[in-house]
Amino acid sequence: MQAIQKIRHRRADVDGLEVFFREAGRSGRPTVLLLHGFPSSSHTFREIMPTLADVAHVIAPDLPGFGMSSSPAISDYDYTFANLSRTIDKLLDQLGVERFFVYLHDFGAPVGYHLATRAPGRICGLIVQSGNAHSEGLGEQWDTARAYWADPTDARRAELPDWLNFAGTRDQYLAGLPAHLRTLHAPESWHLDWARMSRPGNIDAQFALFADYANHVARFDEIADYHRAHQPPALVLWGRHDPYFDVDEVLAYHRALARMDAHIYDGGHLLLETHTAECAALIRAFVSDLV
Repeated sequence: MQAIQKIRHRRADVDGLEVFFREAGRSGRPTVLLLHGFPSSSHTFREIMPTLADVAHVIAPDLPGFGMSSSPAISDYDYTFANLSRTIDKLLDQLGVERFFVYLHDFGAPVGYHLATRAPGRICGLIVQSGNAHSEGLGEQWDTARAYWADPTDARRAELPDWLNFAGTRDQYLAGLPAHLRTLHAPESWHLDWARMSRPGNIDAQFALFADYANHVARFDEIADYHRAHQPPALVLWGRHDPYFDVDEVLAYHRALARMDAHIYDGGHLLLETHTAECAALIRAFVSDLV
């Protein structure tokens, strides 16, 4: 019978920044680094961590500006994905983590790919859940973003969707979902997210990260070189109703990687909210098979 694993809730000082993280399992086992996206936090991994902790050492940090981690003003912290990755890198050093599997979701994908391209030998495998690394995943819903990135004027900004508010936070969970799936989402998730995003100055930080996503897109060729040269084994999980990242991205991963297993579910952008058991079982098997 599988033992029930407890999640520990911890904080670390990283260059004067308080980084909150959840940890489960024991060191010495393979590490799984869970990187959340916008607008969530490590809270999104709360239900899969006990299952994974039986076979792995699991770490789920709140990125700076998210969840229970510090949210410094943009004048005091460089809100770029490269800098977020450096913060997470230093956290891993404090925890003595050398090699790890990395879970890439949404904004967590550019953070994780900075870690991977900076030190490819540290990556045991990729677990990709609505984490883009190819142009195929960015459909016409990204046209206004691309226009802003190319010409970041006030006029272009006014054309962007109004998403940095409570309704936009809720939509990350519910947009595009049929009624039978909407009722599976616990509303406290987006209420928690919005409460943390509402901290003074945090909207500016979130917009800075959105603007920096252009630099992630510009790195797609570099990421393709990483895939080609190092061929990390990958498990790709996707919700077919995700309105932000197109399911064509799954085929792009299939073309890029020789060892790739993909599963598309009747879910949305925050897939773990509705398909916890299914995803946890797949991740657990993926990690176990590779160690």
